[in-house]
Formats: sequence, structure tokens, C-alpha cells
Amino acid sequence: MDLLFSNDRRGHYPESWYAATATDLGAFPALEGEARADVCIIGAGFTGLSAALHMAEAGLDVVLLEAHRVGFGASGRNGGQLGSGQRQDQLTLEEMLGREDARKYWDLGEEAKDLVRDLIAKHDIDCHLRDGVAWCGSRPGEVQHLHEYAEHMGAQYGYEIERHDAESFRAICPSPDYCGGVVDMGAAHLHPLRFSQGLAKAAAGAGARIFEQSFVTEVQEGADCVVTCERGSVRADHVIYAGNGYLGKLQPRVARRVMPINNFIAATEPLGARTAEVLTRDIAVADSRHVVNYFRLSHDGRLLFGGGESYGYKFPADIKAKVRKPMLEIFPQLAGVRLDYAWGGTLGITMKRLPFLARLAPNVLSASGYSGHGVGTAVHAGRLLAEAVRGQAQGFDAMAALPVPPFPGGPAFRTPLLTLAMTWFALRDRIGL
Repeated sequence: MDLLFSNDRRGHYPESWYAATATDLGAFPALEGEARADVCIIGAGFTGLSAALHMAEAGLDVVLLEAHRVGFGASGRNGGQLGSGQRQDQLTLEEMLGREDARKYWDLGEEAKDLVRDLIAKHDIDCHLRDGVAWCGSRPGEVQHLHEYAEHMGAQYGYEIERHDAESFRAICPSPDYCGGVVDMGAAHLHPLRFSQGLAKAAAGAGARIFEQSFVTEVQEGADCVVTCERGSVRADHVIYAGNGYLGKLQPRVARRVMPINNFIAATEPLGARTAEVLTRDIAVADSRHVVNYFRLSHDGRLLFGGGESYGYKFPADIKAKVRKPMLEIFPQLAGVRLDYAWGGTLGITMKRLPFLARLAPNVLSASGYSGHGVGTAVHAGRLLAEAVRGQAQGFDAMAALPVPPFPGGPAFRTPLLTLAMTWFALRDRIGL
């Protein structure tokens, strides 16, 4: 069973609020027959679209292949949070890598945020970009850690983050579950599918050839690479794997380090004046649970709430029920509110929750494993891939140097091992450890 076809109709976006409010971009053709290109990119999510755009703007002849539609996977289904730095916070990176290298990766993460903002402005992408992401805690110790982190970032990095006690945070987010947090106004949130479609329009306008419903069945790597689809093939000087959690058997060297997991989001009915029962500022929120809850208000006044994970191939039969449970733990006042949309998505995580960029051969590159931090990191990775193909690999090599070990146990055992670990973490969330 291939994850690309396990949970979705072929060639169709999921029935999400994002798809219902997407740009009417029109479909790109499927690849038929033989094509030649300087670079063939596999996967039209944030990574592939950004790589195609930057390569095409640099004058390279680019073919971008997508099994379904542009932005079909995690890039068009995620929580839309454009976070600061890397997926791991700076204290963790300092302990892992040392202060000097941690600063380098902070700067790269900030460069990623700037890139997203610049692309939206340059290409006039209407994706409802708004400033502000909060992190909050359900226990005093979690809030203390967040406040200490904010203090550290101000003192050591010159980066200011708002600190809120229980009273001031509940004035922003009236949940009885949270007792304080921080607000990062340098972070942001957006409509990810509209952003993906905007990148696709810009890439096509720059000369990239985009082919949808072009499922890659085989890649022959070598001095002259051949990428085979069901009804055509591409011969290229370079190949880029940008399939993230969907690569599987197509690229086992990546799949050893990037594991697919499923995550779920629901959209309520429009709340009208009741939006103030959820958020009084137009920011996104994520909490400190091991299995993170994240949410924000849509531009039409709905609560978009993400919660719950699964580690098998299939989505649960009732995604609304899957998400409603954690949503009502955070907002019991919404017990009678209707859920109009609910959808799942597959993302790629790594053991250390750091992205996996790799040069698999001199002319074969890969970027994936963003572990829930992909809105900025994946777009940035696309530009780094474009630079590396052109021989300017400093940024790519820096990200490729991050420690990303393989998952233990191989394909047969890593899913049950991770399921066991996450079940334990979920239990800790419930009993307050």
C-alpha cells in the first residue's frame, strides 16, 4: 500500500476547509512521453515548488512532477504556522550543537521566515498572512520554562518574545486549560494551500514545467538520471527528491531517517461573535503537550483546530471525533459547535525533529523531515537545493550537517516502536507528568 493513495482520491485535494477556500488555479497537465531537463524535481509541495521557482528564475530548465495536485500533501493541509528558528528550540540546539552552531541555525531559521514573507510580497500571493504565534502551558512548570526561554532569547539573541501569566494569557485565549505562555510576534500564520498554489503560479511563470497526476514509479540515478512515470519519463542532469513522508520505497535511503505520521485538523462552523471565546487576537497557538494541540481562527471566523496523531497508513474512519476530543479538552465551551470540515495529512518526522537534507549522489539531492516546522523550513530548503545545484552549497551543506540518525528497527519495527513511545507521551499528558 502506498501512502500517496491510501487515504485520498487520486488527483483530488482532500475535503478540507483549505481546499474549499483555495485559489482557482486550474490543473497542470500530466506528463506524457519523454522530456529532457536540467533538473527533475519529485514532489510539488513547499520544497519542490520553492526549488522549481528558484531554479527557473536562475535560468535552469526544470520539470516538477506531482502524483496528485500541487500542495496536495502536508504543504496544503498543515496548521499554517510559520515558526521561528528550527523545530527544536535554541536551548536544545545549544546543548546539542554548542552555542556558536546553534546561533547559525537560528539565523538560517530566521532567513526562512524572511524568505516566506518576501515570496508572498514579491508574487502577490493572497494567503492571509498574519503575524503572531503563541506557545502555552497547562501546568506552571511548562509556563516557567516558556518564560525562561523568552528571557534567554532576549538576552542572548536580541529576540523579544512576550511573556504572559495566567490572567493575561486567558485574556488572549480564554481556555481553562492554559495557565500562561508566550507570544512570538515575529512568527506568523497563513493559508498553506493558497500559499502553495501561489508558489506554483510563480514557478510556472518563471518557466518551470509542472506536471500533476504524474506518479513516479522508478528513478535511475547516474550521470544521466531517468525518472519514470506511468505515462512518460524525464531525462535530467540532476534529480531532487522532495516527497517528504511519501517517498517510501522510491528512496529508501531517505525513508530510513524520515518517518511518515498522520495528523488531523477540523474546522468549526463560523463562530461569529463567539470567536472571542477562543482568541481575542489574530494569532496562532500551540501548546506544550507531547502530542501538540494547535489552533487559530480562519479569515471567515472558524476555529481551525489540530490534534491527534496516528502512525499507520490509514486515517481513522471518523476524523471529526478524533479532533473533537482534544478540542473540547481545551475549549469545553464549544461543546455544541458544529464541525464543518475535518481532514488528515501525512508529514515526515525525524528522530531528533531536525530536517534531513542530503546529497545522495553528486547530482542527486533530497530535503525532507521537517517534523511539523515545514512552512518556513521547507520553502527555505527549496532555495538551498536550487543554490546547491548551481554550485553554491554553503547553506545546503550546513543544514545537511545536522545530526539525523536513522529510526531503529527498520521499516518493520519503527512504526510500532514510535506508536508505543507516543502512547506513553500521551499518557504523560493526561496524568500531568
